[in-house]
Amino acid sequence: MYPPSSGKLLAQQDDLAATDVARALPGHGKGGEEGDDGRSSVYVFYCTYAPTRAFFSSLLTRDRDQRSSSSDQEAEAKPHGDPSRGSGGGNRDAKYIAAIMASNTGASGWLRGKVKAVTSGDCLLIMGSTKAEIPPEKSITLSYLMAPRLARRNGVDEPFAWESREFLRKHCIGKEVTFRVDYTAPNIGREFGTVYLGDKNVAYLVVAAGWARVKEQGPKGGEQSPSLAELQRLEEVAKEQGLGRWSKEPDAAEESIRDLPPSAIGESSGFDAKGFAVANKGKSLEAVVEQVRDGSTVRVYLLPSFQFVQIYVAGVQAPSMGRRPPNPAVVAEVEGIAEDTANGDDSVEAPAPLTTAQRLAASAVSTEIPPDRWGRQAKHFTETRVLNRDVRIVVEGTDTYNNIIGLVYYPDGDTAKDLSLELVENGLAKYVEWSANMLDVEVKIKLKNAELQAKDEKLRMWNDFKPPVTDSKPIHDQKFTGKVVEVVSGDCIIVADDAAPLGSPSAERRINLSSIRAPKLGNPRREDYQPEKFARESKEFLRTRLIGKQVSVEMEYSRRISTMDGQNGVPATKMADTRVLDYGSVFLGSPSQAGGDDTSSIPSTGNQPRINVAELLLSRGFANTSKHRDYEERSHYFDLLLAAHSRAEKGKKGLHSEKIPPAMHITDLTMVNAKKAKDFLPFLQRNRRHTAIVEYVFSGHRFKLTIPKETCSIAFSLSGVRCPGKDEPYSSEAIALMRRMILQRDVEIEVEAVDRTGTFIGSLWESKTNMSSVLLEAGLAKLSSFALDRIPDAHVLTRAEKSAKQQKLKIWENYVEGEVVSNGAASASKQKEILKVVATEVLGGGKFYAQAVGDQRVSSIQQQLASLKLKDAPVIGAFNPVKGEIVLAQFSLDNSWNRAMIVSGPRGAVESVDDKFEVFYIDFGNQEVVPYSRIRPADPSISSSPALAQLCSLAFIKVPGLEDDYGQEAAEYLSECLLSSSKQYQAMIEERDTSGGKSRGQGTGTILIVTLVDPETESSINAAMLEEGLARLERSKRWDTMERKTALQNLEEFQEKAKKQRVGLWIYGDVDSDEDEQAPGGRKPVPRR
Repeated sequence: MYPPSSGKLLAQQDDLAATDVARALPGHGKGGEEGDDGRSSVYVFYCTYAPTRAFFSSLLTRDRDQRSSSSDQEAEAKPHGDPSRGSGGGNRDAKYIAAIMASNTGASGWLRGKVKAVTSGDCLLIMGSTKAEIPPEKSITLSYLMAPRLARRNGVDEPFAWESREFLRKHCIGKEVTFRVDYTAPNIGREFGTVYLGDKNVAYLVVAAGWARVKEQGPKGGEQSPSLAELQRLEEVAKEQGLGRWSKEPDAAEESIRDLPPSAIGESSGFDAKGFAVANKGKSLEAVVEQVRDGSTVRVYLLPSFQFVQIYVAGVQAPSMGRRPPNPAVVAEVEGIAEDTANGDDSVEAPAPLTTAQRLAASAVSTEIPPDRWGRQAKHFTETRVLNRDVRIVVEGTDTYNNIIGLVYYPDGDTAKDLSLELVENGLAKYVEWSANMLDVEVKIKLKNAELQAKDEKLRMWNDFKPPVTDSKPIHDQKFTGKVVEVVSGDCIIVADDAAPLGSPSAERRINLSSIRAPKLGNPRREDYQPEKFARESKEFLRTRLIGKQVSVEMEYSRRISTMDGQNGVPATKMADTRVLDYGSVFLGSPSQAGGDDTSSIPSTGNQPRINVAELLLSRGFANTSKHRDYEERSHYFDLLLAAHSRAEKGKKGLHSEKIPPAMHITDLTMVNAKKAKDFLPFLQRNRRHTAIVEYVFSGHRFKLTIPKETCSIAFSLSGVRCPGKDEPYSSEAIALMRRMILQRDVEIEVEAVDRTGTFIGSLWESKTNMSSVLLEAGLAKLSSFALDRIPDAHVLTRAEKSAKQQKLKIWENYVEGEVVSNGAASASKQKEILKVVATEVLGGGKFYAQAVGDQRVSSIQQQLASLKLKDAPVIGAFNPVKGEIVLAQFSLDNSWNRAMIVSGPRGAVESVDDKFEVFYIDFGNQEVVPYSRIRPADPSISSSPALAQLCSLAFIKVPGLEDDYGQEAAEYLSECLLSSSKQYQAMIEERDTSGGKSRGQGTGTILIVTLVDPETESSINAAMLEEGLARLERSKRWDTMERKTALQNLEEFQEKAKKQRVGLWIYGDVDSDEDEQAPGGRKPVPRR
């Protein structure tokens, strides 16, 4: 018998000159791997060295004379195809070579493989050394050996059965061996053979150690092998020395029998899996893997207890191996025969054929469930790494079915590898969130990242994977610094951008914290209002740490969410049902601002440490991490957020604790009638000063406050100070200033009185600074002489207003000593400017766009546009319109090209000709959404000219907006008057409102406040609107000029006429229309159907 791997083996099996053969054939054994075509290693070796046949034959001839007749008899007893088989005489060499040539059938040649499993002390499962993903396997029982049998179901071990199996397992598992099949037992379907580990016969090793006995009976009808004598000799030596099963120690046999728990012998019903998991959670348990059910499920013996448990690998799931439910009766019969012959006599008679009844019973099995795709590969992957290996099991918990979940670590050289991570990295298992939640956050992150990497590389089970479409888009390179002015909720704040001017619409940016979700506060106006657990605490935590603090913001992604489902990210059926939210990470400037919170893992930039606000929330248990879908945008610091969340869970903080936060009952006096608010006045006047929190800024001088000590919320107005009202110049700047200075800050107040709407009046201080003086000093408010003597800091306020007047700030920009002017409006000149105009577009609220008649720019621009020869749409990427850019857009109704300003568009670069842009036609005042294909870049000679359409508003009257009662009727009437014909009107400019700044779209920019007169009838549109009951007269103020007061008096008769006739707004009589501002919490009138 000549295994091809070593010349020494030749010398062991035969007395040929093996050393000479090895020297004569350099590289002998290198080609010995079994190929995919089934050829044996010997045949490959022979074909490789065909030119040396003569030399090989001479060696055999030289050795032939030295052989005895017994050697020839031994050769005749061996199976056909054995390389050592001889025929004697002159034809022995030819027969030997013929045997080698015949070995390409793989019938009984020497093969090479790796030991995959050791099932008993004399049986190995060997897999072939091929390049196939799942190589063929052979179960080889060592010839002429019988090892003690391990316990079967409801049985016990034979003495020394476990030690025998362990000896063979530790010597052979996972190692390369050379083997061949000596003979087979067809009746039981088993193959008996010889196995070499390097140059050592494995059977010799087992017998010499005393772990198996030698049986004399070989193949039925065959002759004994010459190796039998050596085995018997080694057995006698082991007996004499008392080795292994031949131990001479008293009671050694009984002590070697394992005391097996019920689970090890098939009685797992009484096993308390949950109790076991609780007792051993997090512990590293020594084990031996006995079975691999599928790639992510193994059955192991826990040592030294021999508890037999099934472990589901945590955090992953491999493809299923399907199911083939057997017939119990038939299988039991076959199993009984197999078990009786596994280590025993191979000459047992074959069982009788199954009866018809048995075949019918066997066929009555439920339908077979085939393995999932890649299921076999995943199982083979796990088997080659852990089957019959020493492993470490870390128990993590159990699922709802009491299955044990844990991690499996197996040795790989000097390191231990995580089976779950290896499966995922090789594309043979998927990440499973529910069981991964039992793991440490670092392990979860590794598993998730490994799965994403496998998907990107399309490994194995992900070869057909296509990334899903998400509703989020990344935001690149968008960073800014600013001051936090408002905390909307536990995961949303508003930051005032340092780079934007005070009062501009872009100054305050709403930031949703990336990848976290705080408890919802809910809507207090709803009847079923109930904030979620720790919602108030989460918001208060952010308020106390962020309000007024300087922060840096890194915008990371935007996400389109459904307005019907909050922030669930559910796709809406219509674009109108969605809105886009911007998400980013917010950082405090220094660790001291964290207020003693856990900031151990917060990143740093350079030498300046930064505190991640989202991580602060998570570490205190005031938020949870968002569950992002694959390929969905997330925080750049998501791993740190997961770690903070894990620490809070382990510490049972906030949301993760069982305690219920104290209930807070606040009486909201802004939601009740004025009488109840007045009844509360004595309680607020008991103490001179109260600590309050500013909840909302209605206007520059009017706020909503919460007084924690009195457990109430009130509407509060500064005493003796008035800021510009809604839509008046500098109104937005006054509101922005108060938002930055006092919103959500702790302030002190003194309450003096309450007005008829239930608004409390008094003084307010923030850090000992009177806010009235701040407004007056900035030129954003006026001081009223009424009840000035009751104001505590009256002299300070007077001095502040005087300073603003001298510097001509804001509302005092046109101030002349001794003259009073209206808020934000320029002084009317004695000779008013009159323009001849044609209306081009009508908006709500009495506003419209008009072109000046006779303006030469109109005809010049029209000629330039007409002369253009516009080509096809530009190549995508060559032209990317940005917000505020002047372009040429094709109007949808008449396909004419006009100048337009980009109001909004898609984020990032243009990706399709169908990308939508909202454009404002600057020469006409209308606005629409057009595709990219209808936009062209504008030449600077065209885009540089000022807009031709001027925004105007009817003077002295208040026209309801489109959403208000009669707003739609008012707009339709104005459109009928101005747009039904190309009639020209005279526009008398009463004021110029420049507080809106530059135009950014429809309804923005400088407004001309005009009296619009029809030159044919010499009647004004302003008066006609009043007469139709579609507008109401502005309120006369004490500081109005005589000219304004006269104009209001002249228009009053038209309003009185509408009142008497009860038309339009006056249909239900004289309503209280003089209130410029609604009381806090007041409800808007319900729109008419």
